Amino acid sequence: MSLKVIMPQMGESVAEGTILKWLVQEGERVAKDQSLVEISTDKIDTEVPSPVTGILQKILHSADETVPVGTVIAEINELTGEVTEEVAVEVKTPVTQSARPAQVTARIVEEEGEGEKRYSPLVRKLAREYGVNLQVVKGTGAGGRITKQDLSGYIEGVQKLKIPSGPEVEEVIPLTPIRRIIAERMVQSIKAAPHVTTTFEVDMTVIAKYREMNKDTMQKSQGVHLTYLPFIIMATASALRENPVLNSSWSDSGIIIKKYINIGIAVSLEDGLIVPVIRKADSMNLIELARESQLLAQKARDKRLKPEDVHDSTFTITNYGIAGSLFGTPIIMPPHAAILGIGAINKRPVIINDAIAIRQMAYLSLSFDHRIIDGAQADRFLSKIKNTLEEWGSKSEKVPVTESGFGGVW
Repeated sequence: MSLKVIMPQMGESVAEGTILKWLVQEGERVAKDQSLVEISTDKIDTEVPSPVTGILQKILHSADETVPVGTVIAEINELTGEVTEEVAVEVKTPVTQSARPAQVTARIVEEEGEGEKRYSPLVRKLAREYGVNLQVVKGTGAGGRITKQDLSGYIEGVQKLKIPSGPEVEEVIPLTPIRRIIAERMVQSIKAAPHVTTTFEVDMTVIAKYREMNKDTMQKSQGVHLTYLPFIIMATASALRENPVLNSSWSDSGIIIKKYINIGIAVSLEDGLIVPVIRKADSMNLIELARESQLLAQKARDKRLKPEDVHDSTFTITNYGIAGSLFGTPIIMPPHAAILGIGAINKRPVIINDAIAIRQMAYLSLSFDHRIIDGAQADRFLSKIKNTLEEWGSKSEKVPVTESGFGGVW
């Protein structure tokens, strides 16, 4: 049976994907669930497994090509069977295409026109951006084809040449697929949503003491490193329950309130940022949140995230304080209504009852879509988070983590 492998839809808003690298070559045998190809989308970089055991008969789109979701990218001859069918690699969101086939056909005709050397869309796009004549670039791909690496290397070599009019040397770092996608999404967010940021100062001293008292026990009994993040996730989930307009998105027909709380946690990678999702965060206790956030962060760094790990979020938290930043104005991740930024937690002198005290303090900044949320609503939301964190001791500090798990539950 001949099976057609298509570019999968790795999320509801994903329209295309870029092929990074084929892990199996034409004519080679591939086992079911063996990694077949690496792809990049605006959600994740991931390896796509083979749907069957067979022989990779034909690769239809090479590395560095960007193709629409639903495009056939390869054909596999299954070792058994007789029927020809299209197979989408297992994804949570069904692949639905409208008016795509005509666009795909047009691209194939354009690339294979008479007398024209075939370049991938990504290569041609880069060439246009940097004003490069592709005729002077030496290709190392199949049949002398120019790959993205060939073009990037050529651009880098040209840009490193000294400028005759002065001593300075300029360097252009070619954009990676994930960096290009991040740029497009951030511009889209700023253009679509009027951003406003409000900042609260939060006393984290009680949380710091509670964490210090329980972190060793949690590490020993649960195998989880207790950071400040799960406390803030828990407080945020509670605040979202009380302020559902923060857990929403904009549409022309009205504000869409999400009845579920899925919190995305921004994870910094070497070449960009990715936001895996903690589902039903409001139903988890401290240990569960600590374990899930660490597991997702590690999967992101290891490039082991699955499609379901990165979509359906309703709110985002970004922890720029981990690098020492005190506060920032984070950009909303579409289509969310808001994003919470966590600043560094440091000891500072503060005034308490007319006396100077040393406390563990942090700034929490909330950027919100002013079409959906007014300033008073945003401040109520941040005030709830602040009060929850500062009053944690009255509810949980005296109930330490035990061998069976977290003792204090909100």
